[in-house]
Amino acid sequence: MSPPADDADVPRFLGDLGLPGLADVHTHFMPQQVLDKVWAYFDAAEQNYGLSWPITYRTDEQRRLQLLRELGVAAVVPLNYPHRQSMAAWLNAWTREFARAHDDVVLTGTFHPEPEAAEYVTEQIAAGARVFKAHVQVGGWSPEDPLLEPVWSALAEAGVPTVLHAGSAPLAGEHTGAEPVRRVLRRHPGLPLIIAHMGMPEYHEFADLAEQYEAVHLDTTMVFTDFTEALAPVPAGYLDRLPALAEKIVLGTDFPNIPYPYAEQLRALHRISPGADWLRAVLWDNGARLLGLR
Repeated sequence: MSPPADDADVPRFLGDLGLPGLADVHTHFMPQQVLDKVWAYFDAAEQNYGLSWPITYRTDEQRRLQLLRELGVAAVVPLNYPHRQSMAAWLNAWTREFARAHDDVVLTGTFHPEPEAAEYVTEQIAAGARVFKAHVQVGGWSPEDPLLEPVWSALAEAGVPTVLHAGSAPLAGEHTGAEPVRRVLRRHPGLPLIIAHMGMPEYHEFADLAEQYEAVHLDTTMVFTDFTEALAPVPAGYLDRLPALAEKIVLGTDFPNIPYPYAEQLRALHRISPGADWLRAVLWDNGARLLGLR
C-alpha cells in the first residue's frame, strides 16, 4: 500500500485500505466575510508566525465542497468559531442554513463565554448538531470561565463532542495549554472533547488526557506534516504512544486553510503509521463513530 501521490490519488489510497471514505472532523466553511478575514490573517503569517502560509484551496464555496467530495470525505464538517461575544449565535444560525442546503453537511455549533451561551448551545444541540468548535487562543477565554459551566454540562449530557483548540501553537494565549482543560475534565469527566492539532505543542500533556478520559480524542489536523514539523515538531517518544491511542485519534485537516495539498496530511499519517489497521481507525472508524456516520 503506497501513500497518495496527490489529491487525485486519494480515492485509490482509500480503496487500497478498504475504506468507504474519510471521516474528517476538522474542516471550515464560514460566512464569506468571516472567511475573508481568516484568509487575510494567514496572508500575514510571515508577520504573525515568521513563515509563509499560502491558502491552497482559496476558491469559491461550491468548488470547495466539490473538492472534499472528490477526495472521498463522507460528510462535510463546517466548523465556525467566534473571536468575540455576540457572534456565536449568528454563526450557529448561518451553519443551520448551510447544513439545510447540503445533504452531506453535518450540523455543527460554536460558543463563547457569555450569559446566553447555554441557551444557544442547547438550541443547536436540539437542531441536531453533532459537533461543536471552540478556540481558546482566538477567543481569548479560559475553558474554566464560569459562563461555560452550563455549556460543558449540556454538551456532556448530550454526548456531543467539541473540537477544542487549546494548545499553544501556532501562538500561545493566556489560557492555552492542557492544565485548564484538565481542570474542566475533573468537573465534567464525561465531557466529549476532540483536541485540535493533537494539542500541539503540548502533545504529551493532551495525550495524557486522552488516555485518562474515555471521551477525550485527538485530531490530526496539520500534525506530522513537514510544514508543522518545522513549526511545532512532535517530541521524543510521542510516536511510541500512537498504537495505544489507536481508538482516540481522528482525522482532521483544517481544509481549506492549509498551506499544502490535502493529500499531504494523508501522506504524513501513512509515514508515521504503526500499521494499516491504525490508519483505518484514524481515517474512518473513529471519526465515523463520533459523527454518527455508521
